[in-house]
Amino acid sequence: MSCIKQILGEIALSEPILLRDPAVIKRLADRLSKCREVTKYDHGDEKEAGVLAHSFADLEESFKTFLNEQLPRLLDDQATPSEMCDVLLEIGEEFRHILYHIHDPRFYEYLQGEPDS
Repeated sequence: MSCIKQILGEIALSEPILLRDPAVIKRLADRLSKCREVTKYDHGDEKEAGVLAHSFADLEESFKTFLNEQLPRLLDDQATPSEMCDVLLEIGEEFRHILYHIHDPRFYEYLQGEPDS
């Protein structure tokens, strides 16, 4: 095992998943719902605080997948070029999921930039 893989593994695996429990996600949503900057994006029954809290939970899971599973496989000195290509495609799908959860909350609309003319 390379030193880099060992270090990444120790860092990534040592951190617990913070937003696994639905009760923790709900508490976060409740706390976020007290921020006027968040609630101004509420739309009907869709509360922005809940969208943000669920997005953060999904983002945390995706980041863990990238750090704990995909990146170590990419760094594996024994991986064949075909295996590396497969991992790159998996990473792309994980990044697509991450982008969705970045763009889904209205709070972060400013990250999308100006539409092209």
